[in-house]
Amino acid sequence: MSKKRGLSLEEKREKMLQIFYESQDFFLLKELEKLGPRKGVISQSVKDVVQSLVDDDLVSKDKIGTSVYFWSLPSFAGNQLRNVYHKLESDLQSSKKRLAELVDQCNALKRGREESDEREEALAELKAIEKNYLALKDQMGQYMENDPAAFDAMKEAIEITHAAANRWTDNIFTLRQWCSNKFPEAKEQLENMYKEVGITDDFDYLELSAVPLGAAAD
Repeated sequence: MSKKRGLSLEEKREKMLQIFYESQDFFLLKELEKLGPRKGVISQSVKDVVQSLVDDDLVSKDKIGTSVYFWSLPSFAGNQLRNVYHKLESDLQSSKKRLAELVDQCNALKRGREESDEREEALAELKAIEKNYLALKDQMGQYMENDPAAFDAMKEAIEITHAAANRWTDNIFTLRQWCSNKFPEAKEQLENMYKEVGITDDFDYLELSAVPLGAAAD
């Protein structure tokens, strides 16, 4: 023998509503928990089922003194259905109005865009201009390295580096002179040390060659 299928939530709601409609009376929760099993709703689930009916405005709930009573009349369901109907009717009218507005906007956008020889020519010309623009943009990217502004920035950076290099050269000459004055007896050792670190007789300030902007840009 197959096991009897339990009631779904919606079936339980209908069974509990029957209790209210048949008696049209007021009930405490504990009374409903006793009546529920007679309709096939186990007492443990009565509380949740009744609360779902309260949430949907199909059952009223009120506290009188220290007790909470529940009740519902057949007219409650009718009122609820009427409210839902009016809400849906209002939404339908709003949707129809919005649809009409969108259709008008669509028709307005189509005006002036009808297929014609002039429109086809204009579109072809637009595509040609866009293609030419992309080609010129790509060409500009290829010549970016010869940009005068970029060259000026490079030239300025070279001048700053040149000045810094000669400043260090000046510092080396100053230090070399100080060592010679401070340790005259160690002249030979100092000369050997200078050569080891690359300070030879031809060590001197750097000369910066002038490079015309036009020649670099070419």
